[in-house]
Amino acid sequence: MKYTSILVAVVALLSSCNPYDNAMNSLTSQEKEEGWELLFDGKTLSGWHIYNQGDTISKWQARDGELICDPKNEGVFGDLVTDNSYQNFELVYDWKVNKGGNSGVFINVNESPQYAATFATGLEMQLLDNANAEERHKIDSTHWAGCLYAVSCFGKNSKPNPFGEWNTSKIVQENQNVTFWLNGAITFEGMIGTQSWLDFLKTTNMKTYPAFGTFTEGKIALQNHTDLIAFRNIKIKKL
Repeated sequence: MKYTSILVAVVALLSSCNPYDNAMNSLTSQEKEEGWELLFDGKTLSGWHIYNQGDTISKWQARDGELICDPKNEGVFGDLVTDNSYQNFELVYDWKVNKGGNSGVFINVNESPQYAATFATGLEMQLLDNANAEERHKIDSTHWAGCLYAVSCFGKNSKPNPFGEWNTSKIVQENQNVTFWLNGAITFEGMIGTQSWLDFLKTTNMKTYPAFGTFTEGKIALQNHTDLIAFRNIKIKKL
C-alpha cells in the first residue's frame, strides 16, 4: 500500500510538470506564458459569429470537443468569423474532412455588407482531401490542401492526411509576411500589401474580386462549404 501510494504521487507530479501535456482545446502553462489564446473552448461558439449575420443559428456547432460545420444541420448557411480582428499573429489548428471534402480558413477578412462573402477580401488556406477531390481541384495545384487558394502554392508540400484523419495547419502573418504550413511543411509564402503583390493578384483568378488580398488586418473565418468539416485546437498568439 505504501509503495503504491508513492508511485501514484510520483506519476501525478511528473504529469503536472510536463509542459508538453496538451489536452484537446486547452493551453499548457507554457503556452499561456507565451501569450497563446484559445479561439475554440471545445464546448461553445463563443467568440465567433456568422459572417454579416451576427449571432444566429447556423450549420456550425460544438460537438464532442470539435467545431463542426455539418450541411445536414438546421440553420443558415454561412462562414464562421471571429468577433475580433488580427494583424500580426501565429494561428494553429487541427482539421479533418470526409471523403472528397473541401473547406478553407481565411485571414484578413473585412466584414462589411459591401462584401457578400469572406473570399471577397480574405486570403484562404485551402482544406481539401486531395486524393478524392473534384477534377477541377486536382488539375490546379493552387487548389490543393494548404495552398493560398487560386493564387499560389508549393504544390510538392501539399500532403494532407487521408480523409477522416486529423491534419495540423499553421498560418503566420508578421509585418505583411504571410506563411502557410500543412503538417509541418510550408505550402505558401509571400509578402502582401505591396504594389508588386497587388499587381500579381491581377494575374490570378481572384482578379474578379477587387478587394481580395488588399487588407493586411482582419478577422479569421472558417468556410461553410457543401461538405462536413471539423476543427479542434484552434489557438492564436499575437506577435
